[in-house]
Amino acid sequence: MDNLTKEQRRKNMKNITSRSKVEDRVSQELWRRGYRFRKNNKKLFGKPDISIKKYKVVIFIDSCFWHVCPEHSNMPSTNRDFWEKKLNRNVERDKEVNEYYKSQGWHIMRVWEHDLKKKVFNQTVNHIQEFIETNKSKESSS
Repeated sequence: MDNLTKEQRRKNMKNITSRSKVEDRVSQELWRRGYRFRKNNKKLFGKPDISIKKYKVVIFIDSCFWHVCPEHSNMPSTNRDFWEKKLNRNVERDKEVNEYYKSQGWHIMRVWEHDLKKKVFNQTVNHIQEFIETNKSKESSS
């Protein structure tokens, strides 16, 4: 059963933005490390959270709820049919986006929101940095 009234639920859902604080923290840290990129570029398919066209790199930071994390996803108990359809479509869209970028020769990385918690944040950003550097050298040698 939903603990919130319809008005409270509506207000909560309205406050969900396309950019999260987690994305902003990652962006700030990568910028501090000297990387220059675009955030949520609407001109690129799937509006990647971070994109570097020069190196053909796109990075998506996936919310555990919205992208159905195998470890932390939970299906709302109210309006279950709606949520199953909505969340399953998000998963399908993620697969379509992945296939698109692979077919175009781009390097794609997906990071789960839970991989950016305080305890493992720096480790995950280091992993993102390695991903960028690896693909930077691939594009430089092409």
